Amino acid sequence: MIEKPSYLPDQIVIQKEHYAIGILWLFQFSAIVGIVLGFQDWFIEKTPLNLIIQIVLLLWIFPVKQMKQLLELSLLFALGMIAEIVGVATGFPFGEYTYGSNLGFKLMEVPVLIGCNWAVLVFCGAAIANRFFSSIWIKSFFGGALMVLLDLPMEVLAPTFDFWEFSGPVPFENYFSWFIIGALMHFVFHSLKLKGNFAFSLNLFLAQFVFFTVLAILL
Repeated sequence: MIEKPSYLPDQIVIQKEHYAIGILWLFQFSAIVGIVLGFQDWFIEKTPLNLIIQIVLLLWIFPVKQMKQLLELSLLFALGMIAEIVGVATGFPFGEYTYGSNLGFKLMEVPVLIGCNWAVLVFCGAAIANRFFSSIWIKSFFGGALMVLLDLPMEVLAPTFDFWEFSGPVPFENYFSWFIIGALMHFVFHSLKLKGNFAFSLNLFLAQFVFFTVLAILL
């Protein structure tokens, strides 16, 4: 009987990373080029598909294959949805805002994909923080800071893309609340001792940041 090389599982993991990262950037660059060339409506309408692809890639790479992991991911999704539902209904803690029509199906006026995106960003931010820090407090605050950094260009484009819109200028409380809630959700992630994939997480975060930042500058 021929034994399989001991390095084969590691090679498979690396190949999966490369495929996932390649797909991720292909979709992001295609969207940037398409929007800049004037096909904004077509690409923006595909935003739910793009987010779903990111979620599927994350589940494939991490991977989330045990019931405990699935429940933990569901918890992060639920926390994100609760924060958004309360925010839309009351104006607390983000300020007065409403969601548009380009993010797909809504639950109590909040797109379900927003809750998914909260969970995805926490998974990615936490995997990045795990690479550089050991203290759960520093990792949690770092994760919250990453989420605010991404939110800055997102807020510029959100009304144009019909994602969401505030009743006036984006208030400071929105960014402050993103940081606090993001840090708390990262604390939950680290408390549950979840693990992530650094390479994919870094690329997913950078892909979203590049997408929103480049378009915020060009449009």
